[in-house]
Amino acid sequence: MSAADHDPHARARGFVLAAAVLFGTTGTAQALGADDASPLSVGAVRVVIGGALLVLIAHRLGELRAPSGLPRRAIVLGALGVAGYQLCFFAAVKLTGVAIGTLVAIGSGPPLTGAVGLLRGQRPERRWAAATALAIAGCALLLLPGGDVEVDTGGVLLALGAGASYTAYTLSSKALLDAGDTPAGAMARAFGFGGLLLLPVLPIAGMSWLADPGGLATALYLGIVTTAIAYTLFARGLRELAPTTVVTLVLAEPVTATALGVLVLGERPGITAAIGALLVLAGLLLLALPRPARAA
Repeated sequence: MSAADHDPHARARGFVLAAAVLFGTTGTAQALGADDASPLSVGAVRVVIGGALLVLIAHRLGELRAPSGLPRRAIVLGALGVAGYQLCFFAAVKLTGVAIGTLVAIGSGPPLTGAVGLLRGQRPERRWAAATALAIAGCALLLLPGGDVEVDTGGVLLALGAGASYTAYTLSSKALLDAGDTPAGAMARAFGFGGLLLLPVLPIAGMSWLADPGGLATALYLGIVTTAIAYTLFARGLRELAPTTVVTLVLAEPVTATALGVLVLGERPGITAAIGALLVLAGLLLLALPRPARAA
């Protein structure tokens, strides 16, 4: 009997992990192809392109029309979360580096989501609590001074704002899926309205970087791969998993970002950061590995 037979959610975890790896390339893509662009402009362009594609996908699948009974508050919260994440995340990466910015942004997701669950009277699983503890310890080590990368306080605060926005988006998307929405429909609503919210940012933040072939390629990569494709996978996994599980699995994003920051961008966070990344990875594996089957 395969592991998937013991763990019916193994495929859903795979979807989320694949999405997280794609998410983890966003900061490096910005640094390589749009380093001179305003972070606000990069985030806005990403969501406008990705949101338009997600709306088109939902339309082609016949899932754009909202089912009756969808909570409007969740739709609004999801759009605000999408917009807020873009505005905070790319600015955080610009200030404090790809590795640190991504780790703080995504590493703050599990405890924030768990705290919301506790306020709602939900009790997280022990496995999630252990995985999150490892992740928090790893993120703490990543914030210690050392190496060639200096931690910018403003960048860290912006990254925490991105983490809060991501938590709001995840919880609102889960609410839509639980209310009967489809993965394509939920993503189209969040990113479609999020893109509309960010449209006024474009003329203010500037779009001249899109005239450069490298900048245009980066914008298309961010919109198509890290948004339309990645969030479609993310939604398929989120439909079957608890939000606390999802945000911990997405810790694969900062691990990917850290590896790319070191290997591609030459960032050197130091030995403590390497240990921190390993702790984050250990927490991820603890949650992602299939549960052993119980004896009959």
